Amino acid sequence: MKVEVADRLDAVGEAAWQALHARTRSRAPFLTWTWQHEWVRAFAADRRVAVWRVDDGDGLVALLPLVELAPGHWQLVGGRDVSDYLDLVAVAGREEEAWAALLGARDAAAGVWELHAVPAASPTVTALPTLAPAFGLVAAVAVEERCPVLSLPRSWAEYLARLPGKARHELRRKLRRMEREAPEARPVAATTRAEVERRLDDFVALHRRSRAGKARFMDARMEAFFRRVAAALAAVEAARLWFLDAAEGPLATFMTLEWDGTVGLYNSGFRPDRAALSPGLVLLAHLVRDAIERGKARFDFLRGEERYKYEFGPVPEPVYGVRIAPAPRPGA
Repeated sequence: MKVEVADRLDAVGEAAWQALHARTRSRAPFLTWTWQHEWVRAFAADRRVAVWRVDDGDGLVALLPLVELAPGHWQLVGGRDVSDYLDLVAVAGREEEAWAALLGARDAAAGVWELHAVPAASPTVTALPTLAPAFGLVAAVAVEERCPVLSLPRSWAEYLARLPGKARHELRRKLRRMEREAPEARPVAATTRAEVERRLDDFVALHRRSRAGKARFMDARMEAFFRRVAAALAAVEAARLWFLDAAEGPLATFMTLEWDGTVGLYNSGFRPDRAALSPGLVLLAHLVRDAIERGKARFDFLRGEERYKYEFGPVPEPVYGVRIAPAPRPGA
């Protein structure tokens, strides 16, 4: 195995990156060229980047894209704030082999590697702690957060039937109230790049309007990132914008991401002055129903265990933080 380090993502290139991503265990959009490239452009243009490449002589086996937060302290490209699943980008089944090559190629100057939002089933979580000591390293693994995930049945009726009675009653009550008080309200999906670009202003405005914390989150850099990545992913059918449109304008919005039979609930916004109608929950019910009707297998609420997510009956799945550092010297 040959390991090389590049100081920019462009040294790999979009075509090679995407070809590797297509062969990974999980093809979530957070590790695509689009997401990673736009993240660096928006949030790390003035930071050092190190892209560790593993090649077996026949082609690219793995990529570990890191950004330096402080001298000797590196983190996965993608950050903690906007990327829900991150990991080594590696050919499925060859992750341990790639990690062994990477750990063997490290030296003291490599510093500390902080990996965030790593899925529980990843070999980065399951195998790295065992691999690391042979290279004089420690890989500390800890649950970082949880993603509520819903396995989808074959029909909306089947989904409703398996909800607890109280949750089913509350959901139906909210849907009926919306029909009664805003009968013209309709769920609308922007699915093409042109449609998404046309409605991004509505999404950003509702996101900022939702609450003060979201307004601070959606600063100018974040808005630019959202606009570029949403449009680019929509062009390959990996992102949608959803709205609950009414005569008075949109009442709620969601951005969803799609991969491997999964719909991911990425971000949201709603009109606080219409909170009594629960527009976000009503729209979310339509999203779950749409995913079922399109034959999707999973609805992933992504990171964060907000109470409203659990009203839909998901099961929490952990994501992990992994810290790779030199092992303490005896007596140190």
